Amino acid sequence: MSIQIAVMDDWQNVASDVADWSALDSVGKVHFLHDYPADTATMIERLKGFEVICLMRERSTFGKALLQGLPQLKLLVTGGMRNAAIDLPAAKALGIQVCGTDSYKHAAPELTWALIMASTRNLLAEANSLRGGGWQVGLGGDLHGKTLGVLGLGSIGQKVARFAQVFGMRVIAWSENLTSERAAESGVTWVSKRELFEQADILTIHLVLSERSRGLVDAQALGWMKPTARLVNTARGPIVDEQALLQALRSGRLAGAALDVFAEEPLPADHPFRRLPNVLATPHVGYVSEQNYQQFYQQMIEDIQAWAKGVPIRGLA
Repeated sequence: MSIQIAVMDDWQNVASDVADWSALDSVGKVHFLHDYPADTATMIERLKGFEVICLMRERSTFGKALLQGLPQLKLLVTGGMRNAAIDLPAAKALGIQVCGTDSYKHAAPELTWALIMASTRNLLAEANSLRGGGWQVGLGGDLHGKTLGVLGLGSIGQKVARFAQVFGMRVIAWSENLTSERAAESGVTWVSKRELFEQADILTIHLVLSERSRGLVDAQALGWMKPTARLVNTARGPIVDEQALLQALRSGRLAGAALDVFAEEPLPADHPFRRLPNVLATPHVGYVSEQNYQQFYQQMIEDIQAWAKGVPIRGLA
């Protein structure tokens, strides 16, 4: 019997066009699912007929209860080599192979800078004014000579820092593991956590979500920031205390925020981030780029082919 393969989380209905899925014709039948995440019972009903499931990283949660409710599932393939939404120990205990893919490393830094520049120059309000028949509505901010604070100087944070240097910005960074020597290798100045928030004109977050980073940007940290400063988050929503950020934005304690990630995704229709005038919000598109999707889906196909031959590749521990 032909293996049933689900390609889920295809919210934009693009997965079928960015890779050649006919390469799997000899393995099984591919089905493209466009639904948003739901409760466990609904997810089990939706997915119970599939032996192979391809999922976009961290859109749908595959916890123990869901995995236990899918007895036919043999292979999970995720975009990226890290997916905190999959319970890997539970998958292993159930005999479910989990494989990943490489990532296009430039998509998130490029979006970060799109958000920094659009927020700083007030482009959303200016473009909306023009679209509505108006003209200029305010003064844009500037980048040259200002300070960019980078929270997390890993591979993405380093790329973001290099862009800032080209713009003539001073770049400072902090994370729990960062040393002054490692920061200096990237031409960046190490500072303390408090100094990072106090000195940054723009503070951009590039940490992995973990129990250590969850809620790290809290009311105290936001209170350290300049009233003229802006917060940019293209990492993960729960790193920021959303209620504290909302309070800072509503009170004028913070000039603005540019956000691509949220505690709950998709963002609820009535969420204030959709309406606040000093928020530029995008729907988690940091990795949603043509080259990244091509790489994700092509390597998902390769993972399935290798698994079908009994020699899985890119397995996740």
